[in-house]
Amino acid sequence: MSQFVHLNPPAREWEYQSAGSESGAATDKSAVLAFHQTVPDYNETTLHSLPDLATELGLGHVLLKDESNRFGLPAFKILGASWAVYRAVGAHLKLPVEKGDIPFVEVGARAKEAGVRIVTLTEGNCGRAVARMATKHMGIPTRAYVPTYMDEATRAKIRSEGAEVIEADGSYDDVIPVALKEARSRENSIMILDVGVEGVDEVPRYFVQGYGTMLAESDRQVLELTGGEPATHAIVPVGAGSIGEAVTAHYKSSERKNGSGPATVIAVEATTAACLYQSLKAGKSVSVRTEDTIMCGMNCGTLSTTAWPVLRDGVGASVMVTDLEAHHAVVDLKDRGVLAGPCGAATLAALRRACKDAKQELGLDGSSIVVLYCTEGQREYSLMPI
Repeated sequence: MSQFVHLNPPAREWEYQSAGSESGAATDKSAVLAFHQTVPDYNETTLHSLPDLATELGLGHVLLKDESNRFGLPAFKILGASWAVYRAVGAHLKLPVEKGDIPFVEVGARAKEAGVRIVTLTEGNCGRAVARMATKHMGIPTRAYVPTYMDEATRAKIRSEGAEVIEADGSYDDVIPVALKEARSRENSIMILDVGVEGVDEVPRYFVQGYGTMLAESDRQVLELTGGEPATHAIVPVGAGSIGEAVTAHYKSSERKNGSGPATVIAVEATTAACLYQSLKAGKSVSVRTEDTIMCGMNCGTLSTTAWPVLRDGVGASVMVTDLEAHHAVVDLKDRGVLAGPCGAATLAALRRACKDAKQELGLDGSSIVVLYCTEGQREYSLMPI
């Protein structure tokens, strides 16, 4: 087997049981969708069909869920961030927001009266999304902690949403305890974090729930594009794991199996930050030392504690891709009219790698319907010389 692909055969038979589960994926997707439809700039993103790639790779369909413009932002994160901010603030104020039927403007007004403030940390897209919802839409002050290596252009985008940006030494993982200390030390501060760590698990689950809107959309869109046939494979980027958890729970759920049928989930990581790949190999969640990568949204060395159990049991394979492979995928998609960033395009790179190294083992053939979750739009990056 290729050093870039780790197969996880037990996942083939595993089902995610949503009823009574503690996972964030166990929520009413219709309630989340109804909430999202009240947020300014709500839109349903496009599912592109890429027939030439399907023919090239010997597959039935290659479909790409394009999250390059979600609520006017260039990434999927706003889906999770909007629901997480709303739910976390509502819970802090002891408001019954579980069904999403109290207007977020009302929740924001009450939060301002109570002196609530938001603390978050980010490598870019998540912090901007949190600030868009909390500060711009709900009027709640946001302080975003960022690692030292974040470029000024990305910081400026976060500030443009009204957030205060605070630099902290080290990597993303190093910044987590700094931000947590800030949130815990100040009254009426709420930590908005999409990564489960010890003592913080409820808010990350809200992020996972928020991604249900994207999954509900893509299920319907797949059927429309294939004449009623559901997806057989889904490929998703994995950083700390929240989006991977959402996709895996969705495609491996017992409810979906009784309807559309099960699907194989393939995770993709940068070679420089492959914590899921190494954790699956070790049989336990392990941390890895990360290095710079153009796939900066996936530059996480430790998995979310809430995501790991679902990823461990449900991911059919973890595929590592290099920066160069991700860059080539960006160019391939641009040639087809899809403007993707490296994290989003990495799913195409992973599909190419899977077809090259483990096609038979993963059941990829002429009947396969593969959905690529392209999680971010086009952005500037510098490819390091080889």
